[in-house]
Amino acid sequence: MKTVVVDKIASITQACALGYELRIADEIPAEEGVVIVAEILNNKSTYNPLELTSGRMAKVARGDVVVGALGPRKALFGYSGHVPESLKPGDVIQMLNIGGVMGVCDSATPDKGKPFDCRVLGVVLQFPYLGERIGVPARVGFRRLNYETVLDARGVPVVALAGTCMEAGKTAAAAAIISRMRHRGLVVDAFKATGVSLRRDIMAFEDAGARKSMLFTDLGVVTTSQRTGPALTRTMLTELAAGKPDVIVFELGDGLLGTYGVDAILNCEDIRRAITGLVLSANDPVAAWGGVQLLRDRFKVEPCMVTGPSTDNQVGVDIIEQQLKVPACNAISNPAALGDAVIEAVGLGARAAVARVAE
Repeated sequence: MKTVVVDKIASITQACALGYELRIADEIPAEEGVVIVAEILNNKSTYNPLELTSGRMAKVARGDVVVGALGPRKALFGYSGHVPESLKPGDVIQMLNIGGVMGVCDSATPDKGKPFDCRVLGVVLQFPYLGERIGVPARVGFRRLNYETVLDARGVPVVALAGTCMEAGKTAAAAAIISRMRHRGLVVDAFKATGVSLRRDIMAFEDAGARKSMLFTDLGVVTTSQRTGPALTRTMLTELAAGKPDVIVFELGDGLLGTYGVDAILNCEDIRRAITGLVLSANDPVAAWGGVQLLRDRFKVEPCMVTGPSTDNQVGVDIIEQQLKVPACNAISNPAALGDAVIEAVGLGARAAVARVAE
């Protein structure tokens, strides 16, 4: 065990409540969620910030000593990688996302450039036993995921946002919907069910007016999968519903055909029954067509709205509405209309009107 002073602490470790002077050890469990310290070995001109536990984005540079956590990533737009089979101080791995996920990079997209190389210094130790200097490897999350959780949405209306792929406008749409719901007097809770650890999206939900938010990382999961996705969704829906909001909004990160477990979630009948309305974000009309067909044919879900870049102008809106027979609205140019349409689609119009008068 030795002491190290770090420069930046990634948001993925938020639940650990770490300071800048840490105790580290050499015996590193090579497992998802284990918190490690590493030195940055190179500079980057693109994709070079780190999301801190405060939510701020800080530029990373060669020589910085940073805290992150081991985890895999399989991203369509960005870095993909895996957790190594073993790990020791001196080994070089890569930073796989701006939330602080670290692993061995397998693939990268040209626009992101070469990832940050990180020389491992050790595993962060925490001391949970009062009065004893027995350190245990720190792990992400406030608690462990219970795979046996039974879904109980308590009759609370639920709006889900799914996309045709990454960067299809899901978070912008979710924030627009939450904001409009809040403006109309509704109490909204929100969460992100799938993806790779990054708190930026749920902070956008909070900024838009969500009363409470959750992220899968809170339950010890760095990167979601077909195995973890359904249990995470059941857990967060049940926990937020217990707070009796007027509505719950959640985002399914990645795409319908991605690797983060969106398909596994939508294949679960209990989760589908809990979803009152699903909004599809699509990059273009062909993607919208494919997404709608997947939802209808594979998952037996009828979307209540299409949004995303496919609706950036009236041409896209008309194509979607005429050929797919689904309402379409843009979250950026017409956020209030999008929110109002979703409110009506999930049967909250009367309640929102009453709440607004009362406010």
